[in-house]
Amino acid sequence: MKKHSIHLAAGLLIGGVCVTLALRGVDFAEMARALAHAQYGYVLLAVGMMLVSHYLRAWRWRYLLAPVKIVNIASLFAALMIGYAANSFVPAHLGEVLRAYVVGKKHGISSSATLASIVVERIVDVMSLIALMGVVLFVHPFPDWVVQSGTLMLTGAALLLAALVALKRGKANTSRLLQRVLRPLPQQVSSRLIALIETFLSGVAPLQSGWHYLTVAVLSAAIWLCYAGIYYACLQAFHLTAAYHLAWYVGLVVLVLTTISVVIPSTPGYVGTYHYLCQVALLMFGVPAGEALSFAIVAHALSVLPVTLLGLVLANCEGVAIYRTSAGTRKPSSA
Repeated sequence: MKKHSIHLAAGLLIGGVCVTLALRGVDFAEMARALAHAQYGYVLLAVGMMLVSHYLRAWRWRYLLAPVKIVNIASLFAALMIGYAANSFVPAHLGEVLRAYVVGKKHGISSSATLASIVVERIVDVMSLIALMGVVLFVHPFPDWVVQSGTLMLTGAALLLAALVALKRGKANTSRLLQRVLRPLPQQVSSRLIALIETFLSGVAPLQSGWHYLTVAVLSAAIWLCYAGIYYACLQAFHLTAAYHLAWYVGLVVLVLTTISVVIPSTPGYVGTYHYLCQVALLMFGVPAGEALSFAIVAHALSVLPVTLLGLVLANCEGVAIYRTSAGTRKPSSA
């Protein structure tokens, strides 16, 4: 609990600083005009593409979870939306734990193993993002801090994946290591923790066939293309492409920078960090701060509000109390 409080405090501090930076030098009259004259038909198109991207994400998750158990896409989509809705209210990406719990409880799978598939999913996302950044670097240079952040994310993801695979393959050595590390704890507690970790590692499994790897790669590319389409639609909605002669890859640059905002500690819903980095990306191409912030507000709202509303509805259907995420996930199934 204390750790979550520290993470929340750090997120609120960083988010508050980013909000202050985003508002600095903004012409609010210009911002209001941008919001008033936006073509919201493009925003609705972006919402549609966002929902398609989430369906593709649930479809991809089905392949990542298949070595543990085959689960239908509808259930995975519902759990995904519930988890995303929770992330709008709670810090530290606890919504990911909730969606593992929802799938585990409904389909009789260990929540720990399901969570492992989500960790693998996030590693795939990081690698996809870095690949996208590499493509964009051919046509537009990123600031050094963006390249350094991407390198750090890729290194962390690769090391995490290597560690998980090594722990999974060396089961006997992993068991001895855990027993040695957890020896100071009471026997009942250490045995429970070892069982949970071993169950978690069972979810880190090779896909069932070479075609599944290809399918995951194709779905990952489709997901990120949808994300790029969302930003392009929003740029069109605010007439920024024509007004500032923005190149086709500007939406990709915005996508890369705003994705970094999801990784660093922030407030629930990434308020502040998302808006500031979105604004920074557009300022690089000469878009005024007020119009850039208007764009960021709408882009953030369309990525959060529809998903949160849909997630709350689905949570009610599944009998999940989002506000009791931590209570509901304290005792994951160990089946």
